[in-house]
Amino acid sequence: MLDLWYKNAVIYCVDVETYMDGNGDGVGDFLGLNQRLDYLSGLGITCIWLMPFYPSPNKDNGYDVMDYYSVDPRLGSLGDFVEFARQAAEHGIRILVDLVVNHTSDQHPWFQTALKDPESKYWNYYLWSKQEPEDVEEGIIFPGRQDSTWTYQPEVDAYYAHRFYDHQADLNITNPQVREEIQKIMGFWLELGVSGFRIDAAPHLIELRQADNLFEPADDPFLYIDELRDFLSWRRGDAILLAEVNETPEELPQYFDDGDRMQMLFNFWGNQHLLLALAREDATPLKQAFDELPPVSTIGQWANFVRNHDELTLDKLSDDQQNEIAAAFAPDRETMWIFDRGIRRRFAPMLDGDLQRLKLTYSLLLTLPGTPVINYGEELGMGDDLTLDERQPARTPMQWSAAPNGGFSTAPADQLVLPVISEGDYSYKQVNVTAQQCDPHSLLNWMERAVRLRKEYPAFGWGQWQTLQTDHPSVFAHRCEWQGRVVIAVHNLSRADCKATLVLAEDAGRCLVDLFTGKRVEAIEQPSHPMHLAGYDYRWLQVSQGAG
Repeated sequence: MLDLWYKNAVIYCVDVETYMDGNGDGVGDFLGLNQRLDYLSGLGITCIWLMPFYPSPNKDNGYDVMDYYSVDPRLGSLGDFVEFARQAAEHGIRILVDLVVNHTSDQHPWFQTALKDPESKYWNYYLWSKQEPEDVEEGIIFPGRQDSTWTYQPEVDAYYAHRFYDHQADLNITNPQVREEIQKIMGFWLELGVSGFRIDAAPHLIELRQADNLFEPADDPFLYIDELRDFLSWRRGDAILLAEVNETPEELPQYFDDGDRMQMLFNFWGNQHLLLALAREDATPLKQAFDELPPVSTIGQWANFVRNHDELTLDKLSDDQQNEIAAAFAPDRETMWIFDRGIRRRFAPMLDGDLQRLKLTYSLLLTLPGTPVINYGEELGMGDDLTLDERQPARTPMQWSAAPNGGFSTAPADQLVLPVISEGDYSYKQVNVTAQQCDPHSLLNWMERAVRLRKEYPAFGWGQWQTLQTDHPSVFAHRCEWQGRVVIAVHNLSRADCKATLVLAEDAGRCLVDLFTGKRVEAIEQPSHPMHLAGYDYRWLQVSQGAG
């Protein structure tokens, strides 16, 4: 029997260097992360997704990898990683690691060897063109920061491809030796205890760009995903591939196929329309987006998120829709937007710290069809530092207490990897783990309870789901059924109280039980069931077998 553990998982994204400093040098490390496993276990986390922790020049937050088989020495050693993996397993927490193999750093020994010796095998690890390619200015990922996707290298009188920054040279996936190397990388980390990989920029991984040294490409580039999945499944049957795929619903089925490619995809389509729905206080965009998602096999799963570690991209929305979101959540384009497509704020300040609205949004995250992914600090409602460059405002260190540096590090403040937020409403003196653990009404305590409920009612992750008809535009309601058990989640995205009518034809004659209180709420006497909701209200309901 397949182990589909990820269906009812709660995934937590950690950047090791900004989470907890265990040795006092100003940089987070695996020693510090080990010290916080009790906290993560208490929060109900079942899987940690580690952002890149490999040796790197760190020009792109570690996504410019220099060595796939080691740990950045600032963060610890391989031994520290193994000890972390062991202790995480003892806490019942699995580990996913970033697999960044669409490119390497230009400082990687493979690329450096290719420059010094074009006759070496490493020349064909990358994509080269003796002439300037025609598409040199097409498909730029970081407008305003990146001028082209090919860079001339005078040492070898050739251009190399880089879909991302010019210090990140694209790997030649048509080369069998490169694919063999990627399998070795996966096998290495699987042996050290990881339960799978987050595939960075999956559409670009299989992109076959024009180059002089392409090997015979497959007719279908998605066959390479089949190859990755086959290798993974043979090495460890319960390991998964979670892919970053920001595409339209029409493109997404190719990444799942019939359950034999990626097990999970990040739900960018749902996320962008969630933001639009929140901005409008109208559930229509969210309902339409989830109705437009393609069906997936019993093995497939969506990974839902509110805020990830990059910019909050809105590129699948129209300009008018983006402007609506900007007006509501990021009105200062100069400081709050980046790459002409996304928001570089953390989520809590986008909502002005409105606790009820934050609970509403994370209630949606925990109940929407799929698996929730929480970015570190979201459980506190951490803020951002818009004086920092590019994507850094939402990557400041975790705020543990009101101690200096927010309890993140004992190093002098000027030695921290990034400054801790120390002023304003989101200062570590106001927003921190210790303070919220002592406050029964805090977001952190609410999140702990909500995560526990989510895990106790696996129908949210496992169940067959459907959106429910309501007669109110601000109300989003959906129903999940699994093994004869039915749960319903209802959310009012508006600040105004409302009375909505839910169509519950399948459940007439039963009654509703509130999961947060355990109390019987009301009988479902008619297929059209009225419900009163306060502003930004939410309900998690179980349909009982009888009306009594």
